[in-house]
Amino acid sequence: MIKLLKSLTVYKWIVLAVLGLVFIQSMADLYLPTLMADIIDKGVVVGDTAYIWKIGGIMLLVAAFGAVASIIASFYSSKAAMGFGRDIRHKVFKHVEQFSLQDFDQFGTASLITRTTNDITQVQQVVIMMLRMVVSAPIMLVGGIIMAVSKDAKLSLVIVLTMPVLVGAVLLIMYKGVPLFKTVQTKLDQLNLVLRENLTGIRVIRAFNREKQEKVRLQKANKELTDVSIKVNKVMAFLMPVMMLVMNITVVLIIWFGGIRIDGGSMQIGDLMAFIQYVMQIMFALVMASMMFIMVPRAAVSANRINEVLNTKPTALNEGTKLANKERGTLEFDHVSFSYPGAEESALSNITFQAKSGEITAIIGGTGSGKSTLVNLVPRFYDVTSGTIRVNGIDIRESSQDEVRSKIGFVPQKALLFSGTIKENIRFGKQDATEEEIKLAARIAQAEDFIGKMDEGYNSVISQGGSNVSGGQKQRLSIARALVRKPDIYIFDDSFSALDFKTEANLREALKGETQNATTIIVAQRVSTVADADQIIVLDKGEISGIGKHEDLLENNDVYREIVESQLSEEEIA
Repeated sequence: MIKLLKSLTVYKWIVLAVLGLVFIQSMADLYLPTLMADIIDKGVVVGDTAYIWKIGGIMLLVAAFGAVASIIASFYSSKAAMGFGRDIRHKVFKHVEQFSLQDFDQFGTASLITRTTNDITQVQQVVIMMLRMVVSAPIMLVGGIIMAVSKDAKLSLVIVLTMPVLVGAVLLIMYKGVPLFKTVQTKLDQLNLVLRENLTGIRVIRAFNREKQEKVRLQKANKELTDVSIKVNKVMAFLMPVMMLVMNITVVLIIWFGGIRIDGGSMQIGDLMAFIQYVMQIMFALVMASMMFIMVPRAAVSANRINEVLNTKPTALNEGTKLANKERGTLEFDHVSFSYPGAEESALSNITFQAKSGEITAIIGGTGSGKSTLVNLVPRFYDVTSGTIRVNGIDIRESSQDEVRSKIGFVPQKALLFSGTIKENIRFGKQDATEEEIKLAARIAQAEDFIGKMDEGYNSVISQGGSNVSGGQKQRLSIARALVRKPDIYIFDDSFSALDFKTEANLREALKGETQNATTIIVAQRVSTVADADQIIVLDKGEISGIGKHEDLLENNDVYREIVESQLSEEEIA
């Protein structure tokens, strides 16, 4: 919590101003009961109307001064807290952007969303309260006690008797409630996870008529969150009644014993009225402090969750060597092995090969053979467990993620488009791409025809997730996005699967001219896609079963021959 609050140093002058204004407000509140006592004892009791008007006017000025200070303090405390929340959100987002997929897997997307929204909001709310109460509560407590004792020291013994009861009740309630706050946040993570899966997977859910089952699943997660929240609120609900009970008992005792002291001539009526006001201020100071004690532990849980993210050093973060162009477009795997965190077996074992500039390297294998895992290691979505990957002759772990990825044009297995125009989606690969570069990339990706048929052409709007274009159109736009980048290495992770054979053939032919000065890595399921490659890497259970050209592998590699025979007829193979 303290580590996060250091971010408030940016707003130090605003914070100091708020603290000063809160101090003025508190002093005004402490001065009012004394003025009221004067009005009663020196004005009302003796019938001095002029004195009543005089002190009454001073009371109005003091009250107005305190109110203005309170309003300005509220405005600036909110401004500082909102700015603090904005800065932390930006900091978390910027940090998470550097995460590898391995780091994402550690937290989970749903949890990261909760931490960036709900958890930061919890801390933000506490910052507002702290700025208002961290000065006000102690001043009102200490000042109230001093003023009460100055009015009547013996009557102050009533406070000494009741305050420990109130403090004890607050501590007991905190002891019971605080451990539940972490559970609330965990259950909120789970609810967000289920809700996110239902929203993103709505088509699959409806296709398999799983609406009822998913509804039950959501209700379960929702009920678990509700039950824990109710449990917390039941514990916290005791706080206010206990406080009001103690406060009212205290006031009754003060009036009882104060009446006795007035009757004995040891105290004036005005002083008793002021004493009651000061006791109320003391009690409300304790109420404010208890509210802080309730909210701070919950915010501390949220702060710890935020710090977990900020303290996680991205596994692939490095600010080292730049990837020189002396071996432009070369990719080398040197005895590379990789295991997913927590997995019992390696996803890849002892992978060694070299892909040269101007050549097409195809990767083929059965489902689960490790094809996508292999290409995900190149842009450092994951870092290798052992071995070395070199881009342009340099170990990618010696370079930053930005440097490595600037050399790669990556087309993922699942085509993803962003809301915006077609032009903006293609330009996502290169921010300063010209109109000519965008159109050339679309032409090579075989996307020009369908773009031309749209009403707005390249300015046609793509819906969120590309829901208003077909799967094949999404893939071609994803390919255009990579082509406009003009990288050293092109990686196509099963990127032609949604294309018909004619479009795929035209695309591969067009790619030859565009990629002649770069390395091309193609992951594919179709034999027709990889048959013309300069080298084909056959993966089987995470290991290389064979490397060579189509004809050589067909003759000498059993795994490749099985794949070919499962897709082509004997005449086509011949």
